[in-house]
Amino acid sequence: METLDVNRHRFANVISDINKELQDKGYLAEDDQTAMTVEITCTVPKAKAQLRQLMSEMRAQNYDVIIIATYRTACKLRFIQKQTHLCQIDIWNMIEAFRENSLHTLDPNTEISMARLEAVLHTAFSQLNKRLPQTQLVHVEKCVSLTMNWLMSAYDRESTGHIQAFAVKVALAHLASGKLVDKLRYIFTLISDPSGHMVRARFDEYLRDLLMLPAAVYEGTSFRYSEEASRTFFDANPVTVNDFLSVMMAIPGRQTLMWLPALNRMSHVENVVHPVQCEACRRASIAGFRYKCRRCCNYNLCQDCFWRGKTSGNHSNDHDMKEHTSYRSGSKQLGHSIKKSFDCVPSKSIQNQLPHFPDTPQKTLDLSFIVPPTPVTIHNGYKEHSSTHSLDVSALHNSPQTRSVRKLTTSSSESCRVDDEHRLIARYAARLAADENKAVSTNYYFY
Repeated sequence: METLDVNRHRFANVISDINKELQDKGYLAEDDQTAMTVEITCTVPKAKAQLRQLMSEMRAQNYDVIIIATYRTACKLRFIQKQTHLCQIDIWNMIEAFRENSLHTLDPNTEISMARLEAVLHTAFSQLNKRLPQTQLVHVEKCVSLTMNWLMSAYDRESTGHIQAFAVKVALAHLASGKLVDKLRYIFTLISDPSGHMVRARFDEYLRDLLMLPAAVYEGTSFRYSEEASRTFFDANPVTVNDFLSVMMAIPGRQTLMWLPALNRMSHVENVVHPVQCEACRRASIAGFRYKCRRCCNYNLCQDCFWRGKTSGNHSNDHDMKEHTSYRSGSKQLGHSIKKSFDCVPSKSIQNQLPHFPDTPQKTLDLSFIVPPTPVTIHNGYKEHSSTHSLDVSALHNSPQTRSVRKLTTSSSESCRVDDEHRLIARYAARLAADENKAVSTNYYFY
C-alpha cells in the first residue's frame, strides 16, 4: 500500500509539471487544470498527517523544557535523524546516492521534483538495507516518505513541489552519520571554485540552507540567518579548506552554528556511561554527556539536569562547567594532574586536532601512459604465449627506464609515440622469451 501511494504521488508530480507546461503554452485552461488535479492531490492530506504525527511525537519528548537553545535544537534534530533512520546512512554512502542519481552534475540553483528526491532517498535506504542484517532492516518506503515530507516542509514553504538540489545535498549530508570534518569537506567542494578557494556567495547560500534545519524543528528564532553574521565568519581572503574547517569546527563557534558540533557530539555519546553519581537527581550513573563544575569540588551533573538548569547545594548555574564525553578513572586523573602541574602536557586546541589538507585541489592521475595487459587465454589447462606478453609488458612498465620515459614525455602526441614503441618492444621481448623457452624445452626433451 505504501508503494502504491508513493507511485501515485510521483505520478501526480509528473502530471502537475505537464499541466503547467501546457497551460503556459495556451493548450490548457486553468479550469481544466483544476479539474485534473483534484484526484492528484488526494495524497497531500496523508503526507500532512504523517508530518503532523512526526512533529507531535517530537513534542512528546518534552525537549522544549531544555533552557539551552544549542542542546534543545540538537536534541530535536537528533530525534528527526532517528525517526527517519538517516543516522544509519554514512556520509560517503549518501554522497554515492547523489552520484547514482546524477545530482553532482546539476547546477546548485537547479530545482528537482519530488519524484527525483524520492529516487535519491530510495537509493540511499535500499543500499542501507543491503548492509544491515535481516533482523535490523528498515522499511524503505516509510523512511523515504517520511524523510521526503519533512524535507519538503522545511525547504518548500510555498508548496511548489520542487526543491533545490543544493539544499538537498546540504540537508542530507548533515543529517547523515559520520565525522563532521568529512561532512564539511564535502560541503566545501560544493561552495569552492576550481582553484580550491571558497566562493562567498555560495557560502551565503549554504548558511541559509543549513539554518533551515533548526527552523524546521521550530528553532528558527534562536538560530536565524543574517547577512551581517555571514560576513563575520571569515577574515582571511581567499578562504581555503583549512580555514573553512577551523572556523566551522571551532568550540565554541559562531552563535548561529553552535548546535552543529553539539549534534555531532550527541551521536557519539549516546552509549557512553559514566560511573559517577549526579548531584541533582542522585542517579547512580550518568549516561551521555557529563558536566563537571570547575568551582565546586567533585560536583557532576547529568545532561538532563544540566540542560534543564537543575542544581543542588551551593552550586549555581553561573558556575563554569566542563563537558565530558568519556570517563577517566581516578588514577588517570591523578597522573594527568601531576603532568599538568609540571607543564608536561601541552595545551590542546581544536586547530591542533584538525587534520591539515592541501590548500589547492589535487590533480587527477594521468593514466594515458598505461598499456592494458594482453588477455590470457587458456586451452586444455595450459597458457598460450600471449600470457608471456602480459607478463613482459607489466615488467617493462615497472622498470626504471619506462618511468624515466614517462617523466620526459610532456605532450599527448609524444605519449602516443612512446606508447607505440613500448608495445613493439614488449612484443619483441615476448617473442624472444617464447622462442628461448621453446628451445630450452626441446633440448631437455632430446637430452
